[in-house]
Amino acid sequence: MSTVTFDTLKFVETLKESGIEDKQAKAIAAAYQNASDDQELATKQDMKMALTEMKYDLLKWIIGLALAQFGVLIGILLKLPH
Repeated sequence: MSTVTFDTLKFVETLKESGIEDKQAKAIAAAYQNASDDQELATKQDMKMALTEMKYDLLKWIIGLALAQFGVLIGILLKLPH
């Protein structure tokens, strides 16, 4: 996973310019920093791995359903009068 850099000083200065007091601006910046630290971003490699897993699962389902369909067809054909 990758991370995104965050300029807390610029964030605090922007808040102060909008009229928020220094102490509050620093608290807001710290809260935002803590919240964003917990998040991770997916990379292209992560997405490729997820897609590969999904393709494999889909292929298993398709093969399983095809075999089940073939079994039902054989069962029906065996029940038909000769």
